[in-house]
Amino acid sequence: MTVVAMKDTFCDFARVAAPFLHISDASHYEETLALIELLLEEATDSDEDPLNAIIDLLSRAVESYENTNQDIKDFEQRVASQQPDIAALRVLMDQHGLGCSDLPEIGSKSMVSRVLSGERSLNKAHIKALAERFQLSPNVFF
Repeated sequence: MTVVAMKDTFCDFARVAAPFLHISDASHYEETLALIELLLEEATDSDEDPLNAIIDLLSRAVESYENTNQDIKDFEQRVASQQPDIAALRVLMDQHGLGCSDLPEIGSKSMVSRVLSGERSLNKAHIKALAERFQLSPNVFF
């Protein structure tokens, strides 16, 4: 392949990949994450697999977006400032679209609210039930 042909190929790639390599909004962010997931399923563990280079490029774009997006930075700061069990519970609730009334493993809506506000703590029975529901190790809550 000549240098000119290689340059043209890279320019074509950069033009098509621009929304994924220069993430500017939440929509492109979500699309890039989905693309990475798809590529991870298809890529081999070989250093020679070109998909791994693309995954690396996309991962850098995601990291850059996450480091500059204020909503993500605020979320990470809130999670980091919470106790590990409450942070894990909030992340699970967010990921699964759950509200206070959707966690019978803890109890009533008001009990979940008290746990989330720090008034009450998760006990061993809560942690065991949550770990089973979400198929996680109980260690996630410690």
